[in-house]
Amino acid sequence: MRVAEAIGQELARQGLDQVFGVVGSGNFYVTNALVGAGARFVATRHEAGAATMADAYARTTQRVAAVTVHQGCGLTNALTGLTEAAKSRTPLLVLAADTAGWNVLSNFNVDQPAVLRGLGIESETITSAGTAVQEAVRAFRRAAVDRRTVVLNLPLDIQEAEVPDDAAAPLPLPVLETPVAGARSVEQLADLLRSAERPVLIAGRGARLSGARDALAELGELSGALLATSGVARGLFAGHEWSIDVSGGFASPLAAELISSADLVVGWGASLNVWTLRAGQLVGPDATVVQIDEDPAAIGRHVAVDHGIVGDVRATAEAAAESLRARPRTAAPWRSPELQERIRTRLRWRDEPYEDTSTDALIDPRTLTIALDDILPKERVVAPDGGNFNGYPAMFLEVPDERGFCLTLAFQSIGLGLSTAIGAGLASPGRIAVAGVGDGGFMMSHVELDTAVRLELPLAVIVYNDHAYSAETHHFGPEGHPLDIVQFPETDIASIARGYGCDAVTVRTPEDLKAVQDWVAGPRRRPIVIDARITDFASWMIAHSFATESQAEDADTAG
Repeated sequence: MRVAEAIGQELARQGLDQVFGVVGSGNFYVTNALVGAGARFVATRHEAGAATMADAYARTTQRVAAVTVHQGCGLTNALTGLTEAAKSRTPLLVLAADTAGWNVLSNFNVDQPAVLRGLGIESETITSAGTAVQEAVRAFRRAAVDRRTVVLNLPLDIQEAEVPDDAAAPLPLPVLETPVAGARSVEQLADLLRSAERPVLIAGRGARLSGARDALAELGELSGALLATSGVARGLFAGHEWSIDVSGGFASPLAAELISSADLVVGWGASLNVWTLRAGQLVGPDATVVQIDEDPAAIGRHVAVDHGIVGDVRATAEAAAESLRARPRTAAPWRSPELQERIRTRLRWRDEPYEDTSTDALIDPRTLTIALDDILPKERVVAPDGGNFNGYPAMFLEVPDERGFCLTLAFQSIGLGLSTAIGAGLASPGRIAVAGVGDGGFMMSHVELDTAVRLELPLAVIVYNDHAYSAETHHFGPEGHPLDIVQFPETDIASIARGYGCDAVTVRTPEDLKAVQDWVAGPRRRPIVIDARITDFASWMIAHSFATESQAEDADTAG
């Protein structure tokens, strides 16, 4: 048996069952072996799309997904998506063909490990026919156990060799015990929660991964804390009466007011970075900050903390709750009927008054998104792209739970939203996938509409179309700079979408959304693209983003 075939079969046996990619001669055998052993393969139109779909699928399911690419250019095409996944610690295994070590004159030859190392992406390389399967499983183990994005380089000469009879057997994946915080640290946290008058719990990616929703909700009940999330964990407390949704740039004015007035802020598996705390602006001057994470290196990396606790989020929350049950706090003054009414009536961005800027030819993005929130099924997964419009799909579209939101913006690249929605949608049978993208990001990535059409995916793509890279127009325009280099002629995006086989509609007024209602009422066996011609103004998100980036750069310089 060829090494490539043995690797594919063994990885499938280890549990790798979802693969995305573009197949060339270098990854043909390993991909076919995976499929033959039961894995599902999704052929994308570009490696960048494959990487992001796999990233979104793995985030949504919390299982390792795979990307398969050709050597050299196949890998480099995928690098932006892989860097995003690596920055987000997505458990991803990338099967990358590589040129034979002796073939330095090959057109495909690049130093793949060096390229990956420069981007902060982990990699392994198979070294011989006798050890290749063991090395492949080791890479899979690093992705699964360490929750990392790992590239497995597969030199062609080793791939094509026969596996010897005495080949090294792979080691089984370990069963790991949950790391538990020390009793003294837990009791200190419980004491802080007992004495705080205005505590807020902010749950991040780590809280979602550990399944800590119920434990944190109970701890909130016992301590009187309000419940918030980081952007990537949005939806974790959806439907909870004391949830204030997202902390940071996405936070509504009421949520920001409440978080900044807290006297105790506790981050649970949340990095507490410049986005989640608005570069520290959401931490009051007298607030105590606590951070819980199973990775010691994560604690205090972005913000000064008064107490750091190393341990699993759910286990720590359960231990703190047990302490509070044994010795309860005497009152929970913040959770008052008056505050509950404010949260019920004013928390959502759609509850904030605004002046509708719509005209007969253009629709206000807030009016558009509120209407779509009412039209589209509530069982959904929302995937916002980056840009001036970003806050509208991210915060005006409600999500049912933590599986209903997938944000691939750790690398701050636009153009990933469409593939994110496809990957998250595939991981969410029974839900529609909703991509919120700008016209710039759509034009970078619309080739993957073909993938969605082939998959008959129930996908709604909202294109916030102002014919520009509008983050730049609103950042540099007030300074008097010429903007023609970031503005474009009008593009008929609906016609592009129809060319791929999608349903499509151009929306200028709320009445044009009747076509979306019809799509929702139908079988939804092909995507719909909504070419929304929006009014042009700077969103609150873009002002926050540039201010936060500036503060972060200043902090880095000062450090």
